[in-house]
Amino acid sequence: MREPLLTAATSSLRRRGLALEWATLVWNIVGLGVLAVLALEASSVALLGFGLDSLIEIGASTVVIWELSGTGIARQKRALRFIGIAFVCLAGYLLVQSTVALVTQHHAAPSIGGIGWTAVTAIVMFGLAFAKRRTGLALDNPVLVSEGTVTFIDGMLAVAVLVGLALNQLEGWWWADPAAGLVIVFYALRESVHLLGPEAG
Repeated sequence: MREPLLTAATSSLRRRGLALEWATLVWNIVGLGVLAVLALEASSVALLGFGLDSLIEIGASTVVIWELSGTGIARQKRALRFIGIAFVCLAGYLLVQSTVALVTQHHAAPSIGGIGWTAVTAIVMFGLAFAKRRTGLALDNPVLVSEGTVTFIDGMLAVAVLVGLALNQLEGWWWADPAAGLVIVFYALRESVHLLGPEAG
């Protein structure tokens, strides 16, 4: 009698994991469009970088959805390597953009919309990260647990961008925007090393 119960419990956890990943996927797809508009309006390096990070998060969620659907580890590893390469490209682009913004003293326009969106995104990402970790541990699925950590870091990035935007809005600290972009550079490089390093297999 225990075997069917365990199977039912596993199926329920898998469905919950898939629902969490789909929620993350939809949020980031919507966010990609919102951030593109806000970044152009404010000419913000940090908002643009966070938008590009959302694009990468879409890929990460897609990988986990494949994995939870039982598509195989080999395909998952290839997809994770593509995500790692995307992180390298993101880091290179933002490093150049942030450096140019600092050297030329580029002033991003204040962005109330950007502040609001990144604040809400931080709350949503932290909630999803907690739920993914809890579900992944119950399911004994390291992929879901790991992606939950990525989602948590995404929430931390939202906080970093939020701080940069708020300092620019309230104090006129123009350099806070490209500085927030450099925070994303550090994160992107760290993730690329994790995904492309020898231990990634």
